[in-house]
Amino acid sequence: MDVKIERPKGIKGIKKKYLIYAGCGIAAIILIVWLATTDIASTYKVEQTGLNIEDVKAMKFDDYVRVDGRVEPISTVQISPEEGGIVMEKVMEEGAQVRKGDVIIRLSNSNLDLQILNAEAELAEKQNILRNTRISMEQDRLNNRTEQAQLELEVERKQRAYQQKKRLFDDKLIAKEDYLQAKEDYDLAVRRRKLINQRLDQDSIYRLAQVDQMEDNLANMQRTIELIRQRKEQLNVVSPIDGELGLLDVELGQSITAGQKIGQINDLTNYKVSGQIDEHYINRVHQDLRATSAKKDQDMNLRLRKVFPEVRDGKFKVEFVFTGNRPDNIRSGQTCYLSLQLGQPVDAVVIPKGSFYSATGGKWIFVVDASGKKAYRRNIRLGRQNPEYYEVLEGLEPGERVITNGYESYGEATVLKIKD
Repeated sequence: MDVKIERPKGIKGIKKKYLIYAGCGIAAIILIVWLATTDIASTYKVEQTGLNIEDVKAMKFDDYVRVDGRVEPISTVQISPEEGGIVMEKVMEEGAQVRKGDVIIRLSNSNLDLQILNAEAELAEKQNILRNTRISMEQDRLNNRTEQAQLELEVERKQRAYQQKKRLFDDKLIAKEDYLQAKEDYDLAVRRRKLINQRLDQDSIYRLAQVDQMEDNLANMQRTIELIRQRKEQLNVVSPIDGELGLLDVELGQSITAGQKIGQINDLTNYKVSGQIDEHYINRVHQDLRATSAKKDQDMNLRLRKVFPEVRDGKFKVEFVFTGNRPDNIRSGQTCYLSLQLGQPVDAVVIPKGSFYSATGGKWIFVVDASGKKAYRRNIRLGRQNPEYYEVLEGLEPGERVITNGYESYGEATVLKIKD
């Protein structure tokens, strides 16, 4: 007879695979708890030899910015011919010292020569016309005077005849009809004389006006010819100022148009310094700020004369002029290293500048602990900066040490383990 065997109760009764599952679950829980209670997920190991560890200091913060400037002439004058033409001669070469009025290049313009010839021919034609007109007017004047004299004579004769016949008529020696005819002839002669005098006056006014107009035309043509001749003189391109011929971009035989820029004259009576400043400072840089030489062997004092509003490639342009004595050995094109003072020195907490700023934007930094074995990420707030230091407004105290090299390789780490 078969006997039923019952499964044992308790741990011994559990299958082996369930025990394995339970063990794995417990191990996972332990691992999660351990990871949560340690900083391994946010820790990055670094070699101490590759770190730039700097001290946080309390000191005078000098508010200035470095500017790499270039010496330039105080002004430049563009050379542009007023008349176009072909380059026939280069009288001056680049770098030559020129005086105002010195000829730099000579041009040739055959069209301008032709204009002068045409204008002179037209002027000669007008002069001939005016001369002929005056001769004609003189002849007309003589003819009119002859006619006037004849009319005067006729009036006198008619007057005598009229007076004689009037006396005869009064004495009743002639018929009334003869008297009336004599009177009518005399009156007609007087009227004709009056009309001829009016005509002569009108002709004289007309002729004078005609002559005046022609003389004005001749004067205008003469001025035109003078201007054209002046244009021909302008084929000699001259220096407008005393200075140095800094550029002359022409070749013999080259065709140049009027107004084309072909060179420039540098005014060497004074100099200026042009430079570029990072747009970070654009709201703090303004006219009349003072600058000094960044090199101790150079004695230069300058004033910021002009700030250009346009920003290119993250920088904006500025111009300085010298104040006081200018160095004797200054030359155009020379590089000057300037310190532009933005404000007065103040007491501040500072840290040396470093490449960490590009990764953090100055919002946080790694601070080394007292043991020197670890560095912890800490939020900070920076203020002004100069070529050497950042001004610390919040987050750091004097005596602490910070890592200032780049953080790009640290990822999202919040703790650095520093290995010897």
